[in-house]
Amino acid sequence: MAFTIPENLHEDLYPLAWMVGTWRGKGQGEYPGIETFQFAQEVTFNHDGRNFLNYYSRSWIIDESNEIIRPAASEVGYWRPKPNKVLEVVLAHSTGISEGWVGVHDGAKIQLAMDQGYSTPTAKVVTAGQRLYGLVEGQLFFAYDMAAEGQTIQAHIWSSLERQVNE
Repeated sequence: MAFTIPENLHEDLYPLAWMVGTWRGKGQGEYPGIETFQFAQEVTFNHDGRNFLNYYSRSWIIDESNEIIRPAASEVGYWRPKPNKVLEVVLAHSTGISEGWVGVHDGAKIQLAMDQGYSTPTAKVVTAGQRLYGLVEGQLFFAYDMAAEGQTIQAHIWSSLERQVNE
């Protein structure tokens, strides 16, 4: 499928244009104290003509037959490209966590590190994180390493998502 720059996309977003759209697929997660799990995920990047991307991700825990067991994490945010390939991202999670991320984009590869975080009084405390996004064989690959609840930074979730057409 040929890729075209989305209509009315702000020129600051051209390096991230490949992300615009809706992506769906499956992933896996693990963490100390949590059984390994499978999940389905949907991620949407869109824009309104200004110089940032709107971001929305939602997921569901699935069984070995890919049947949904229950809703899982969701997050919303904004992706703000800056000069010199710098990327600022702000995210809010349904679990009561908000985070600021800073990183770099280089072609179809994005690396982010958590800059600051906030947890509501009843949310888990995340002290560090790293995110990797990339276009791998036409799919959006995502990996998130996390340090939370006294643990050191380690792999937490990863997924591969296919672009949805006509969405």
